[in-house]
Amino acid sequence: MILKETPPNFTRNFNAEKIVIEFNEFIKLSNPFKEVSVSPDIDQPINPRVKRKNIEITLPDSLEENTTYTINFGKAIGDFNEGNPLLNYSYVFSTGDIIDSLAVSGKVINALTKEKEKEITVMLIPTRQDSIFGKRKANIFTLTDTAGNFRLQNLREDNYRIYALREENNDRIYNAPTELIGFLNDSIVLGKDTSGILLEVSKGIPRDFRLLDRKIESNGKISLIFNKPLEDAGLTIIHPTALDADKVVEYTPTLDSATVWVNDLTFDSLKVAISNQGEILDTIVMRRGRNDKYDRDFIITDNLSGNKVNRTRHIELTAGSPVQSIDRSKIVLLVDSVPVTNFQLAKDTSLQRRYILRYNWRPKRNYVLTLEEGAFAGFFSDKNKSVTKTFTMDETENFGDILLKITVPDTSHQYLVQLINEKMDVIFRSIPIATSTDIPFHQFPGGKYTIRVVYDENNNGKWDTGNVYETKQPERVWYLGKTFIIRANWEQEELITIPE
Repeated sequence: MILKETPPNFTRNFNAEKIVIEFNEFIKLSNPFKEVSVSPDIDQPINPRVKRKNIEITLPDSLEENTTYTINFGKAIGDFNEGNPLLNYSYVFSTGDIIDSLAVSGKVINALTKEKEKEITVMLIPTRQDSIFGKRKANIFTLTDTAGNFRLQNLREDNYRIYALREENNDRIYNAPTELIGFLNDSIVLGKDTSGILLEVSKGIPRDFRLLDRKIESNGKISLIFNKPLEDAGLTIIHPTALDADKVVEYTPTLDSATVWVNDLTFDSLKVAISNQGEILDTIVMRRGRNDKYDRDFIITDNLSGNKVNRTRHIELTAGSPVQSIDRSKIVLLVDSVPVTNFQLAKDTSLQRRYILRYNWRPKRNYVLTLEEGAFAGFFSDKNKSVTKTFTMDETENFGDILLKITVPDTSHQYLVQLINEKMDVIFRSIPIATSTDIPFHQFPGGKYTIRVVYDENNNGKWDTGNVYETKQPERVWYLGKTFIIRANWEQEELITIPE
């Protein structure tokens, strides 16, 4: 707690050489050179020092006349024993007769979840020196409170850009690919107090391509991780050139990483070019260690957790490398020791190495699934070893049906209707629609669910984050605002009108 400020806070016609801020307990300063700033800038940086229960600041003699200065301490001040921060404390003074008194306030939320964001740095930067992307950090800033609210005050009339940033390196500059950022597309012309600003933060898309990680794993597959999705990625093995023709490349659904398999693992090094839409972004060289040995595997894994299946969770068979062919005659399913052939086997649309085995599973049956040797064949003379699984049907889960009757406000673009859990962190289904329609969900496990709708303006089937470099906001998201319960052996309807 602050006991006294000398000279008093908000002093006009300020001419003191030193500021002393007295507390009722011993305090400490954390990262003062990063956290403490003066707005507007002064030629010489201030150097606040702690002396027992006081903070002392010696001011330079280069202060401008008739100017309001704000010393913002950010998260620098904390009590000595536990370090609990005194957030957003500011000391304000004016070298003239007037203290600038304009204010900007609003709220910061997460663009996807709509949850409030606490301790987000909100920065106000005059348009003439917009520096969030450069080396010069913003000097007008504050932190959001636990409700996501912020307030910047003692501002002068000017044109500003406003940003919200969840920082990784505490420099008030947007320069890390994992930082969340929110912004307004237009500048703020500040001539009076401005309130009600809503900033929605999301993980942005880096401007420049960079390879985050690369490695050759023990089974010979090559893993590459990008710092951003590539719309039309291409990978070319430049050396040895003979490996390029028969390579197999698999991209993740998010298009931000790739896995490469080659037919010959005796190489000493690989030179790979990474491109997007025909333009080469990077060329890398990967060398194997002197003692590295690669043993290609072709293991088939499954999702039989607890040796159980249910009405909706069928068997997923995933190969360790790409599959060239399947011999269905070598996949044997026994039901109470009797072989059956009326099961379905289809490739998973989200992963080319995964296949879904569907059957009308029934309770009180004993199932045995055998993948005989050579049931799955890979591209490089690989074949699976024989494996057998025994399982039963899980009767503990209750299942029900729900019909969503959806009304859309506009048929000019697409909507993604997503069935999610009540915590809003798991997507069970994502259905694209463009017109008012009915969406049935049959035999879903009983429990609480809700609906999220993504306004998929570019019709790419996913939620797109914002792009601050192009002043492009994240795609809009709407939540139903309530949960509903799918009950066992019940059929129900839910009427949903998507707002404009």
